[in-house]
Amino acid sequence: MVRSLDSGLLVVIEGIDGTGKSTLARQLAERLEQAGECVVLSREPTQGRYGRRLRDSAIAGRLAPAEELELFMADRREHVDGLILPSLRSGKLVILDRYYFSTAAYQGARGFDWHRILVENEQFAPDPDVLIFLDLSVEESLKRIHGRGESTDSFEQAGALERVHDIYHSLLVQRPGTVWLDARESAAQVLDRALRVIVPARSGTRRAGAGRAH
Repeated sequence: MVRSLDSGLLVVIEGIDGTGKSTLARQLAERLEQAGECVVLSREPTQGRYGRRLRDSAIAGRLAPAEELELFMADRREHVDGLILPSLRSGKLVILDRYYFSTAAYQGARGFDWHRILVENEQFAPDPDVLIFLDLSVEESLKRIHGRGESTDSFEQAGALERVHDIYHSLLVQRPGTVWLDARESAAQVLDRALRVIVPARSGTRRAGAGRAH
């Protein structure tokens, strides 16, 4: 398992569609930047060459399972090498809206072995210092998606989301230290709870990195 490097901090936000991941990631970045942090905000799939193909496929039609998984892995390798690791090495606070846990859950719902997906990603992708899971029922998730006036794409069909939700729970209950937040709470409440975890963790990375030679 690859660990975060130097005094950087890697924060990952996970959850099924409609839980408020993007909102929380954006609000965290804004609040932490106001506090003087150097924040890198990113998401997966990325806007890179592989990520754009994945985003297009979510609307135009799902790719074959093996091709889709291959693109997720290629996109993440590029993301890790080009942005995540350099940012952590320079001591920045990196916030990710989705990471390899999403791949395990969503591709696992398509029939792949999610245990194996985790193992393969952990061979090259830095392990999060803080992993936040926004928990919400599939029923409430779909209500939010429709309430925003959005159509339900192929990633967000009820049956598929139920499988994704179950896999998320299976893989995260095995992971000590996962921060479970109730996504039914207001955005302000969720933000406050997340900050209560991230701020002490950030202080810890600074103390751990203080005595290192660079």
